[in-house]
Amino acid sequence: MTLRALFGTALTALLLAGCDGGGEQAAAVPDPVEVSAEATGHYCGMLLQDHAGPKGQIHLASRAEPVWFSSVRDTVAFTRLPEEPDDIKAIYVNDMARAGDWDSPAAGTWIEARGAWFVIGSRQRGGMGAPEAVPFGAETDARRFADENGGRVVPLADIPDDYVLGEVQLGEEPAASDPAPAHDEQAGASGHSGH
Repeated sequence: MTLRALFGTALTALLLAGCDGGGEQAAAVPDPVEVSAEATGHYCGMLLQDHAGPKGQIHLASRAEPVWFSSVRDTVAFTRLPEEPDDIKAIYVNDMARAGDWDSPAAGTWIEARGAWFVIGSRQRGGMGAPEAVPFGAETDARRFADENGGRVVPLADIPDDYVLGEVQLGEEPAASDPAPAHDEQAGASGHSGH
């Protein structure tokens, strides 16, 4: 290929990129939004402020407002269900090391779930009393929580589907004979609460 042909190809590519008309904007990741008094859980239809524990929000390319979740477990379930939209631009959850209060996580504690660490199978309950996937921004914070509350530490991709999608008895505490010790390789309680 001649120098002139290479220059022409490069110029054409630049012109086409310039005509994209906002491709860079479309790829921009939206910032998290703070929970408003009207924020309603996608699955339960109830106000988020009425639920204790970490919350979630998913931003979709096809929707201006985030999809809200009263638990992180439901947030993860949304990403695994084939009937839900898959045009996800961002998944935010509360970093419970910075949340301050389990019952009402503080504003400004949102982290991107795809870079977070989760404690599953702990004694701590979320949402409407269902087992929770408790998120942390730092692995050391997640391990400290698991040491104190049981469970195991995993990244988002390693949360088992049955942990977020299966049946669950709400408010049921883990059996004393099955404490789900920290850092073990067994999955915690299974089931999707649907809340």
